[in-house]
Amino acid sequence: MIEIERKFLVLSNDFLNETYVEKRIVQAYLNSDPERAVRIRIKGDKGYLTIKGKGNETGTTRLEWETEIPVADADKLLLLCEEGLIEKTRYEIKIGKHLFEVDVFGGENKGLILAEIELKSEDEIFVKPYWIGQEVTNDERFYNAYLSNRPFRSW
Repeated sequence: MIEIERKFLVLSNDFLNETYVEKRIVQAYLNSDPERAVRIRIKGDKGYLTIKGKGNETGTTRLEWETEIPVADADKLLLLCEEGLIEKTRYEIKIGKHLFEVDVFGGENKGLILAEIELKSEDEIFVKPYWIGQEVTNDERFYNAYLSNRPFRSW
């Protein structure tokens, strides 16, 4: 139930040449409070309910609990969510033994492209692809819950 993740801005679309999975994601928040965000997500043809706790001082580690729910239930629960829909396409790229997930945002967050990598420990070594830019792990503006309330296009 512990998520260790780092986030980066993406410098170019070159990651598309390395993609092996692509899925559309739509999500919204029942609660976008950073202390305990509760998210409903539809990823491809599956629905999910996720609860995320506040990150540690580096923003890298936090509690995350997720369970799959029927997509029809997820559709209904999206109607109960706070205003601010997150729309994105997620691309998965394997680099070495790690998986990078690159999110190309649409809607009110169009123009934003972020890469995430989940790690086994905060100090785990990984290879950064050349299309990765500045790290934004501890910048709350790049959390999806924040983006749902204050979209990238309004910055």
